[in-house]
Amino acid sequence: MFEYMGDRLSNAIKNIKGMGRITEENISDAMREIRMALLEADVNYEVVKEFTKNVKEKALGLDVSKSLKPEEVFIKLVKDELVTLLGGDYVPLVTEPAPTIIMMVGLQGSGKTTTSGKIANLVRKKYKKNPLLVACDIYRPAAIDQLKELGKSLNVDVYEEGKKNPNEIIRNALAFAKENHNNYIIIDTAGRLQIDETLMDELVQIQAEFKPAEVLLVIDAMMGQDAINVINGFNNKLNLTGAILTKMDGNTKGGVALSVRHLTNVPIKFVGDSEKLDGLSEFYPERMAERILDMGDILSIAEKVENIVSEEDAKDMARKMRKGDYNLEDFLENMRQIKKLGPLENLLKMIPGARKMGLNDISINPKDMAHIEAIVLSMTPYERKHPEVLKMTRKQRIAKGSGRSVEEVNRLLNQFESMKKMMKQMSNGNMKMPF
Repeated sequence: MFEYMGDRLSNAIKNIKGMGRITEENISDAMREIRMALLEADVNYEVVKEFTKNVKEKALGLDVSKSLKPEEVFIKLVKDELVTLLGGDYVPLVTEPAPTIIMMVGLQGSGKTTTSGKIANLVRKKYKKNPLLVACDIYRPAAIDQLKELGKSLNVDVYEEGKKNPNEIIRNALAFAKENHNNYIIIDTAGRLQIDETLMDELVQIQAEFKPAEVLLVIDAMMGQDAINVINGFNNKLNLTGAILTKMDGNTKGGVALSVRHLTNVPIKFVGDSEKLDGLSEFYPERMAERILDMGDILSIAEKVENIVSEEDAKDMARKMRKGDYNLEDFLENMRQIKKLGPLENLLKMIPGARKMGLNDISINPKDMAHIEAIVLSMTPYERKHPEVLKMTRKQRIAKGSGRSVEEVNRLLNQFESMKKMMKQMSNGNMKMPF
């Protein structure tokens, strides 16, 4: 997401590189390029107009310090305006007091039911909640079955009564939750192909009776500017507390994310960045602005890793790297941890300067990782800890056991040794990072 827009913005900023100071003349081309980049990314015209006006006025009003380069000042201005456009401050999901009731709303096809499952997964992992999914989409064929399947795969309780009055279902679900100690209630409401009076009346009745702590609109980011009309349509009746943009990992241009908060005053709380049930990221405006400008998102990487690797394990791994004791047993464990983080390509894109280094175009075949894992698993525990004992006869046995070739075994061992040396140098501070 945002790659095309980010590249165009980066090119625009290059226009003032090397200039002695910021003037109306030397930023005019940059502003024109920025305007085109935002419009082509499907950002609302009024938003683009205001954004470029604010950046230009602030840029021309600055007295650039001699210690700063004009492009550095300009980048900071663009970033700050992007942060403002994206909502400014991070708005977290409401998780207290218990029991917390969350109402999920949206049109059919937006990914509302799947996102309900993702929210359940997130609150259980991050906030240690015991969620209950409530099936109130009683009109769409298979919606209830889909929610039950999600609950089963996540090992999360699902309450359903088939095609009954939604308010009655929720009343009974709350009684069930009390008995079963569910403290986070996620109501998957009905959707329609378009906003209509029947749908809105039903949702208004649910909100009026149960007063949910959150009313979250799930919206397909690929809708473009039509998304604004949908948000306003729901917000006029329901007083939305947040929006969730789905399919941000697809071919969306991302412009809707830059228009939503400014035009509707509804904060974006999450973005769906993969089809997996952990593919939901909290929306931090500053981090998102930095990703757009290819500044990376190290904090999000750290948070993802934090959920997989304990602080004690991380310290132990760092000690091994420093001493050069890192072995194939550790490598295997790290590979398994990496797989839990989601697609590796998504992590590489968060590294500062990823687009500049071409990391955003890297495609990693999951089969390649499976082949590496098979090779390492075909070694004995002693061989993993002491790879120096791996001579030809052992390599032939490993190749045969893993279904790979001896050349692949050799390649892995050579790459492992190179990586081990690099890790030791980096841990000892003898090597500069490439960004």
